[in-house]
Formats: sequence, C-alpha cells, structure tokens
Amino acid sequence: MSVSSSNLINKAVEHLSRFPGVGKKSALRMALFLLKRSEGETIELSEALLKMRTQIQYCEQCFNLSDGTLCNVCSSPSKDTSIVCIVKDFQDVIAIENTGQYNGLFHVLGGLVSPVDGIGPSDVKIPELLYRVKENDIKEAVIALSSTLEGDTTEYYIAKKLRDLGVQVSTLSKGIAVGGELEYADEITLARSIKNRVIIDN
Repeated sequence: MSVSSSNLINKAVEHLSRFPGVGKKSALRMALFLLKRSEGETIELSEALLKMRTQIQYCEQCFNLSDGTLCNVCSSPSKDTSIVCIVKDFQDVIAIENTGQYNGLFHVLGGLVSPVDGIGPSDVKIPELLYRVKENDIKEAVIALSSTLEGDTTEYYIAKKLRDLGVQVSTLSKGIAVGGELEYADEITLARSIKNRVIIDN
C-alpha cells in the first residue's frame, strides 16, 4: 500500500518500516525528516550505516562488536581484568555497561546451549571461554543469561566447568523476571541484579 505520491518515498518507507518497533507512519515521518535535512547530512548518515555494515568486526578476545581487533571494553585500562561477565549477545553487553555497576570484562557466547535445537556447548563460544580462563588470571565469572530453559542449561554447564578450573562463579540476583531477556530489563533492576549477584554453590 502506498503511503505517499512518490515511489521513491514509498521505497524508503518500506525499508525503514523493517526496523523493530517502526510502523509505516513512523517510517514515513523519518523519511520526510530526512528530506527536510541538508543533502550532506543524509549522505553522512548513509555513509555511517555503510561503514558500520561493512567494517564492523568481532573482538578477538570477547567476541563483542568492535572497530578493531579488540573492542573498547577489552582495550580499556580502567577495566578489572580479573572478572568476566558471560552474556548471550552484544545487546546484553550494552545493557550491562549502561548500568555503570559493572567494571569487568565480558565474554559473548553468541547463543545458548539448546539440545532440542541441536545446539551444544561447542556451537557457542564456550570452548573459547574456557581457554581464556585458563590462560588469564580470571578469579570470578558472572553468568548473566536470561532465565529461560536454554539460559539455565547453559548456566549450569558453564558453572560446572568454571568451578573445576577454580574460578568463583556468580549469577545475577533474581531481579530479572523468569523468561525475560536482559536487553529489555530496566537499568535500575539490572544494576541491582549485578550489584547483588549470587555465588553459585556446588
């Protein structure tokens, strides 16, 4: 269905409306906003998006999104390198960093263990995590995964492996709703969950 008298605008709206939470009306407002801006600003936006899409990398250490071989978190001299927070995806890194309550490193698994779907520990970045722990002076691992069946399965497996390596393992306190994703938790709840993290016992 056409939203304007211009096929060029309609095409732009079609693409913009594919963004999460963006409907046709919001997409049309965005397209018209861009038309009102200078041509240079629109070109800068398109170039920034193209560079993001073609030049983004994965950090060699934690597998977070990065501009180079190491991400901004791993290369920061202010980070506590003795603690690593294990998350499912890079959105979780952003959510936790935004709380300001965590000052350690991260490890992005890129997925969760799900035997039903045929996803085992070697299909996500668990072997890389264990190697990293063995090679570095990591004293605590915070497992920050969603409270789902897959999240709990992954947490149990990782906790056992890390305890065998002599690492203290903790998990977020239960301020996060069961079945909830970290990226959708409000910052106050997430911050409290990190601050009041719970040691996982045998």
